[in-house]
Amino acid sequence: MVIIGIDPGTIRMGYAIIKSNLSNKTKVEVLKLGIIDLKNIQEHAEKLKVIYEEVQDLLEKFSPDSMAIESPFHGKNVQSMLKLGRSQGIAMAVAYAHNMTVSEYFPKQIKLSITGNGNASKEQVLRMLQQLYDFDYDSKYLDASDALAVAVCHHFYISNSAIASLSKKKMTKSNNSKKSNWKSFIEKNPHRKI
Repeated sequence: MVIIGIDPGTIRMGYAIIKSNLSNKTKVEVLKLGIIDLKNIQEHAEKLKVIYEEVQDLLEKFSPDSMAIESPFHGKNVQSMLKLGRSQGIAMAVAYAHNMTVSEYFPKQIKLSITGNGNASKEQVLRMLQQLYDFDYDSKYLDASDALAVAVCHHFYISNSAIASLSKKKMTKSNNSKKSNWKSFIEKNPHRKI
C-alpha cells in the first residue's frame, strides 16, 4: 500500500510518500520526501492553486492508495487558522477527486505514535524516524519530516487494524472449532450431560 502524508502549510507544505507493508509494522519504504515551497507567493489564492497542482502531480506520479493529513491545531490567530484550513482542504479535495481515502491525525496522535510521547518536539520525531527508516533528508525542512510522521502514523494505524482484523477472524474460527469440539464431546459422552 502506498500512502501520502501531508503536513499542511501556507508557507511550506510538507509531503512524504511511503510504501507500507501491512503485515509488518516496521516495514516501510520512503519513496519521496519534500516540501511545496510557497513563501515567495504573495496572494493566498495563488498559493492554493500551486498546492492543488503540486498535490495533483504527486498523486499522478505515485498513485497512492490513501492520504494521511495532519489536522490543524487550534491557534490564537484566526486568519492563520483559516488559511491553514484552506490549504488542508485543497489537498484533501485533490485526494477525493482521485477516489482516495483521507485520514486526519492530530499532532499529539502523530507524535505519540512515532515517539511514544505526545509532547515530543519536531526534532525528536525526526530523530526517531531516522532511527526507524532509511531516507535522505535535508534537516532544514522539518515540514517534510512532519509529513513522513503523518504517513507513518497512518501506516501504524492501518497495520494495527489489519492485525486486529486477522486476530478477530482467528478468534472467531478458534471459537467455532471449540464449539464444535464441545458439541462432539457431548455427542460422544451423553451420560456426562447435566
